[in-house]
Parts: sequence; C-alpha cells; structure tokens
Amino acid sequence: MAVRMKPVDVALVGGGLTAAILGRELAEAGYRVVALERGQMRDTVPDFQSPTMHDELKYDVRYALMQDPSVQTLTFRNFVGQQALPMRQLGSFLPGEGVGGGAVHWNGQYWRFQPEWFRLRSWVNEKYGQNHLGPEVTIQDWGVTYDELEPFYTFADKVLGIGGATGNLKGQIQVGGNPFEGPRSEPYPNPPMKKSHSGHLFGQAAASLGYKPFPVPSANVTRPYRNPYGAELKPCMYCGFCERFGCEHFAKASPQVCILPSAMANKNFELRTRAYVTRIEYNRQAKVATGVTYVDAQGREVFQPANMVVLCAFAHHNPILMLQSGIGEPYNPETRTGTVGRNYTYQTMTGINVFYEGEKRINPFMGAGALGTAIDEFNNGSFDHSGLGFIGGGYVAAYQTSGRPIYHHPVPEGTPRWGLEWKRAVARHYNSTVSISFHGSSVPHPNNYIGLDRTYTDAFGQPLGMLTFDFPHNDRLMARHITGKVVEIAKAMGGKQISVGWLDDHYSIVPYQTTHNSGGTIMGTDPKTSVVNRYLQSWDAHNLWVMGASVFPQNAGYNPTATVAALTYWAADAMIKQYLNNPRPLVQA
Repeated sequence: MAVRMKPVDVALVGGGLTAAILGRELAEAGYRVVALERGQMRDTVPDFQSPTMHDELKYDVRYALMQDPSVQTLTFRNFVGQQALPMRQLGSFLPGEGVGGGAVHWNGQYWRFQPEWFRLRSWVNEKYGQNHLGPEVTIQDWGVTYDELEPFYTFADKVLGIGGATGNLKGQIQVGGNPFEGPRSEPYPNPPMKKSHSGHLFGQAAASLGYKPFPVPSANVTRPYRNPYGAELKPCMYCGFCERFGCEHFAKASPQVCILPSAMANKNFELRTRAYVTRIEYNRQAKVATGVTYVDAQGREVFQPANMVVLCAFAHHNPILMLQSGIGEPYNPETRTGTVGRNYTYQTMTGINVFYEGEKRINPFMGAGALGTAIDEFNNGSFDHSGLGFIGGGYVAAYQTSGRPIYHHPVPEGTPRWGLEWKRAVARHYNSTVSISFHGSSVPHPNNYIGLDRTYTDAFGQPLGMLTFDFPHNDRLMARHITGKVVEIAKAMGGKQISVGWLDDHYSIVPYQTTHNSGGTIMGTDPKTSVVNRYLQSWDAHNLWVMGASVFPQNAGYNPTATVAALTYWAADAMIKQYLNNPRPLVQA
C-alpha cells in the first residue's frame, strides 16, 4: 500500500522553470504547494562551482545534468508501421534532470514569438487563402494572442534579467534591434551582450546584403541586476561553459538564481527531490485529478493528495504521463482522432561553417550561450510565402557559444575523421572558423505524434513513450529555401571556403540537434483538437493543468523558453484570479 501524505492545494510534477514560477506565485497567494522533482537537489553553490563545472567530459559528453535513459527513455520510429526501438543513450535532445531542469543547462537564447505564430491557421487563411496548404499541415490557432501574453512576456523578462536591443517599442521600430518582433510595452531590462568577432563578421556581411542584424536576446545577464523577487544576478564572464553546464557566476538565468530562493523562503512551498511521479490519480466519474503517485528515494510508493495537479515536466513527459494515467483520448494517427500525443513538433535546424584558414582570429573560447548576432528576415511573419509551397521560417544567427576542446573542432568537408591530417586541420581551423545556424520552425503532421509502446517498459514497469517523427515535406521545403539564402550570406563573409549542413531527408534521433521538443498536450479552443484550453487547463479534468512547450500546437522558428515562461505566468494569473477560489472549467467545451 502506498504511503499517503497530507493533502495540499497544488501538486506540481517537476522542479524546473515552470514549477519554480508556479510554486513561487501560488505560495505567495497563500496556497499550499509541493513540487515533486524526480532528480536531485542542485544549487549554484556548491554544485556549479569551478573547477568541477568545467569538466567537459562529465557534463558535455556524459550528460551529468541530463535524464538517465536507463530509468526512463523513449522508443522511436520515423513513420507508422516501422518498428520503434528504444533510445538507449541521449542524442537528438537532452532533457534535464534535477532541480532546475533544462533551465540549468540551457544556453540562455531568449526569443519572443512573432504575433502571427499564435493565430497561425487564421493568419495563413487570411493572408494566403484556405487552399495555400494541404491537409497534411495540421497547424491551428493557440487560443491566446500575442497581445494577451505581452504583459507576461514583459514580467518574465524582468524576472530573468533579459538583455537585448529593443526592436519594436509600442509599435515604433527602434534602430539596432529586431524590426520584425512584436511590439514591446517596455525595453529590455538589461543591455545586450558584447559583440563577438564572429558576430561582427556575420553582421557586416548580412548588412551588405540589405538585412538588419541585431544582438541575440540573452538570459546571460550583462550587468549586476536585481530582479522583482529580490534575486541578485551577476554579469556574464564569457567563459564558454553555458550549454550543458550550470553557471558558476550567478549570471545565467536559472530557477536556482532567479526564482527558487523566493519560493523556498515561503512556508507554503515545499520542494521534494528524488520523487519520481509515475501517474496522476484520476476519478473518471467525477472527471477530476485526486493527486499523484510517486516513488521516493527509498523506493516506496507515495500518494500525494492534491486539490489541483499541474504537469511541469519536460515536453514529451507531460503527454506520456497523461497517457500512462488514462486521462484524455490518445491520438490515433490512422483515424486522426484523439488529442493526447497529437501535434508533436520539433525544430528544423541547418548550419554553415565559414573557414578563414588563419586570416581571422575568432577566439571561440571567449563565448557564452547567447553570444550572437542574428537576422530575422526569414521568420514566418517577416516575408511573403506566396508561391513557395510552405509556411514557417526561422532566424539566422552566428553564435559563439564554446571553444571547448572536446567538441569544438570545425573542419571542412573531406577532412579525414581521425589521424594526423585531421589533427592538422583542427589546428588550422580552430581559431578561424565562424558557424552560422538556421533555427527553423516545425509544423505538425498527422503522422507525427507521441504514444505508448507496449513492447518496452521503464524501470517502474510502465510502457515507454513512443515517438513517431519525421521532417514534414513543408519543413524540408522551408529549410532548403532559407538555407540557400544563408549560403549567400556565408559567401559574402569572405572566407576561404564554406561547408553547408543541408537538412537530411529523414530525421535521426542520434545526433544532437536541439532540446526544443514541443506538442503532445496542445492548447486550443476545441476539445476535439486540443488537450488544454487557452488557460492551459485540461478539458478532461478541470483541476489538471499542463505547462511547458508540450502545449504548443506547432513550434515557431525560435527558442521556446520565453514563451514557456510567459504562458506559465499567464496560467498562474488565471489560477489565482479565476480558479482556485472557485474551481471549475474556465472555458466551456
């Protein structure tokens, strides 16, 4: 029999960014909240300090901050009918584990979505007509608009200490910023990062072709800063250990630095680690969640009763937990009915290296996760898609994130993969190569989804989640078109040679691409095509809410964190002002 804990008002599944935000806001409003994190406690001191945190082998190669696939993993296939096989080691994406989650090891690249993304189906129909896209592109509106989210974007900017160059202030385009962004009610709270030499070379070439380069918005804080919760953040040291690492300097916005100190100081908030949630307890007749069951550090099964349950886990974990708990109708790709697992999307990434062969000194070791120069002319709302046969887009940036020796060894195509000639090529190109990335959107396809695999189980005997995904034709067209434009910029940069990483014909789960998984518990206005309503409240249980990128109906051509944070503050506002004093569905089906 499971150990039964004292009831709480709210049980949060996860201990990352969204759980930290909700834990702080709901506890401050007077509600008893417990956050259940499957991993260990981690804090800036002592866990992220040098020299331990600069161990590239431990953190960059062996993924010490990431999910353990020997406990829980996914099976994967490209298409329905293909045999799905377990992902035995991490590759294409890197879910975090431990307090702070992915917001510990993220880079800090911080983008708001353009207004068009939130009403994508309506925008496409209005601009290009209802026949612009075929039935295989299952985009839909989110149920919330950019204007509604803008105040929550702005508050999240302040909490995380975001630095950048404002491009659109109250509808007025500002020199030096992104002219294609949605209007901001306030400027960034901090100035942008310094410009790297690689960013200068890229920006110079882009400007010569008529584009408008600007510094990448950054959660690597650029000056001493005190946020609205009273947290003190320090300026980034450009050490080059952001992605896959915790920040030793209190400079990268993470829950440990920005939010959790305020939450943990409140007696209404409790954070439990080594609490591995295995299911949501669901009263099917009453259509309410009664709490969650988890396995604790001693291996005991524990039941935590709660008046409200909020899923704050990583993107694909949220739909998998709902499927394992029997909540909602699983998506069926054959009939295209059901909602849980529907519209799984990712990002569409390509890249180009420009080799100067010693003519330029880039100094890649002077890096930061969001140190970069970008252009946004190729994002969805920035250009005309007429006659192109696709929708979507993304931004293009020259980032200088790392010169770390194990992974940073750019060499031209045709270089031997090992041996003396490879070593000579690494020495020749290490300090004189600029990398350009295209960060593209991902549209949903009826065959891309998350389900359960009845063949394989996790360490707790539950069926593994099964991921079915391949690049949609729409995204392959989009990537080829825009990568061709990026080639023109690369050539204008004046290097000796370039190498182009075109999008593969099929998606592979093996090489790392990005940890921007989305969809599976998508938001919307119709219970037949969405899992949660516009406030992120489940259609099937009004006291079950879902946070994170799993609620995105499709993924935009940007990093998701800013929108995840804004949606969490949006949902918290609805919980506190509309729901918790009068629990009920906030939107009628």
